[in-house]
Amino acid sequence: MSASAPSPAVVSEAAGPVPRAEEVLTPEALVFLAELHRRFAPRRAELLARRRERRAEIARTGTLDFLPETAHIRDGDWQVAPAPAALNDRRVEITGPTDRKMTINALNSGARIWLADFEDASAPTWENVIGGQVNMTDAYERRIDFTSPEGKTYALKAADELATVVMRPRGWHLPERHLTVDGEQIPGGLVDFGLYFFHNAKRLLDLGKGPYFYLPKTESHLEARLWNDVFVFAQDYVGVPQGTVRATVLIETITAAYEMDEILYELRDHASGLNAGRWDYLFSIVKNFRDGGARFVLPDRNAVTMTAPFMRAYTELLVRTCHKRGAHAIGGMAAFIPSRRDAEVNKVAFEKVRADKDREAGDGFDGSWVAHPDLVPIARASFDAVLGERPNQKDRLREDVHVTAAELIDIASLDAKPTFDGLRNAVQVGTRYIEAWLRGLGAVAIFNLMEDAATAEISRSQIWQWINAGVVFENGEKATHDLVLRVAAAELAAIREEIGEEAFAAGKWTEAHELLLRTALDTEYVDFLTLPAYEQLQG
Repeated sequence: MSASAPSPAVVSEAAGPVPRAEEVLTPEALVFLAELHRRFAPRRAELLARRRERRAEIARTGTLDFLPETAHIRDGDWQVAPAPAALNDRRVEITGPTDRKMTINALNSGARIWLADFEDASAPTWENVIGGQVNMTDAYERRIDFTSPEGKTYALKAADELATVVMRPRGWHLPERHLTVDGEQIPGGLVDFGLYFFHNAKRLLDLGKGPYFYLPKTESHLEARLWNDVFVFAQDYVGVPQGTVRATVLIETITAAYEMDEILYELRDHASGLNAGRWDYLFSIVKNFRDGGARFVLPDRNAVTMTAPFMRAYTELLVRTCHKRGAHAIGGMAAFIPSRRDAEVNKVAFEKVRADKDREAGDGFDGSWVAHPDLVPIARASFDAVLGERPNQKDRLREDVHVTAAELIDIASLDAKPTFDGLRNAVQVGTRYIEAWLRGLGAVAIFNLMEDAATAEISRSQIWQWINAGVVFENGEKATHDLVLRVAAAELAAIREEIGEEAFAAGKWTEAHELLLRTALDTEYVDFLTLPAYEQLQG
């Protein structure tokens, strides 16, 4: 390397060996990561500081509003770039991590889109980070297969039957401890995006598709602007045309709900659509209004359906905003995991999924998410009934929708209240999810639902909020530090009884129990559970 050549990113000695890592961490790819870090990490740090400032302002005022300084964008007559053919019909999208089996099953699922997840459905062990990149490239090269321990084999269908990949990198807040530049950890999102884009952008164009992304945890249009600048630089760097990248932004924070137009505007040459992400959205409401008193106290998470008035306001505004700008509006997750033993459970759940997808299609969404291949036909039927042969319904402008700033945070309109069973469920699910995450699993089936990191975030945040708001449950017990300790101890004992001493000892149950309690009970609220959890994650 010449004296003038930029120094590459450095792989930590603690990273440990991962099969075929040398195919991903090539010298050229490590130089590209270093370029991304040096150019964009300082702005990322400024934006994370701005999040803290905005949260302090929300604590002071107890409200949010549309930005007066960007009214000209909301009132302007502009549209995002037309969708490429591969993203024009998105009626069903399946989500999941990028392990080898899931990669094959998701691509074969019959869904139009696979959200290949390096974020909430993936615990960021080094093996998952690098192995996921290997699996993506192997899939595009059609050299991927998988044989289960039971001897069942998995292989790809014909190319024209495979889902189009939309890859989700980690959010801006998460670092990657195994890769550094100038002694600083590279943001995890830049690692995931950079390695995937560097190795696959041209390969995807040759396949008639492109490097498509879901952008998670976005909190403002300035964060979208940063991603747009990353895209512009990356496309020039590898020599693909501007506009090759397409990004769909998850509107899964309450602050982003007030900036949907502005987010699309910042990404307009690269924007594909917006998505309504439920659990993270509720987590964001609790996080931002956690000290706002009784009017911001959410009931049990399962009691907050998409028909709640403030959730209707959010989703209908999303559809109207997207369609006004020529972008796709993508609906929320159907997280049910079918039971192989209980047909009645499946029947009831399938009806709920069908009703949810019928509502989304009727509201004007262009597609929606499912977590399991068995749900693809159900979701597809709902959208087929509305769309027919049309690829989307972006011509439905929903000009009947008029949402005020106050309606987006009208939590008090809900009749439901927190319950003791809701507290116990938050402890149960939070403990079980965190335990799996600490073992390297990010997508976890718990009580017939596919849960990801957003589940643990809403669970521990609700416990924190209920204690700090002095909630009294229907059984007369008050949400207190001591009550949560008692419930958590009882649930941990129940898990030990359920799985047996040997499996309990082999797992991460004590660590998960302690981490849930620390992030739910500490006086100082932790912005993201995954940050302290990452410090305990091995590998």
